Amino acid sequence: MTTYRITDEPGTGVQHVWDLPADQDTLLAIVTDVFTNHWEHIHFGVLIQGAAWEVAAPNAPVRISMLDGYVTVDFGRWHFHLCIGEHTASGPELGAIRRTSRAELYRGIGRDQAPTTWGLRLFNGRDEQQMTVMLPSPFLTDTQDILDAPDFGRLAAWDELRAAYLGLEPDPLDRTGKGFSHAR
Repeated sequence: MTTYRITDEPGTGVQHVWDLPADQDTLLAIVTDVFTNHWEHIHFGVLIQGAAWEVAAPNAPVRISMLDGYVTVDFGRWHFHLCIGEHTASGPELGAIRRTSRAELYRGIGRDQAPTTWGLRLFNGRDEQQMTVMLPSPFLTDTQDILDAPDFGRLAAWDELRAAYLGLEPDPLDRTGKGFSHAR
């Protein structure tokens, strides 16, 4: 059984973190899965101290492709690149820095010890955040408005990713929360 580690850092609070394989095939599969099957319910960007980019895709990707270690997710009017594989054009030193070295699924734990947020994070070879995907929350709408009552059906993406990439069944703990709360 795949187990998680517990982190407790200022600004993010307590999180349960499951490490994912960081090889190109797994990362391409999960990026394709998230942006093809869940694009209309996720937000993504970089979440670091002092900045939170919570971008919503305008539509399903028109193309997802690979070139020299970079996956490109193209939405038509705009796109983004992530280095998830071997990048050779810039040489081995920069290639190792740019490439995803760590990937994880996580859930944030609220003050009541119940999960309040769920997501996917990728980090480069310097352990700098490349991207966070904020998965649908049972406490928030797709436009980030707070729901009057939890909708645990919104955990479908989380449950599917856990099953596909960790071999885990849905966890009853994920359905114990009463509402949304921010990290401390």
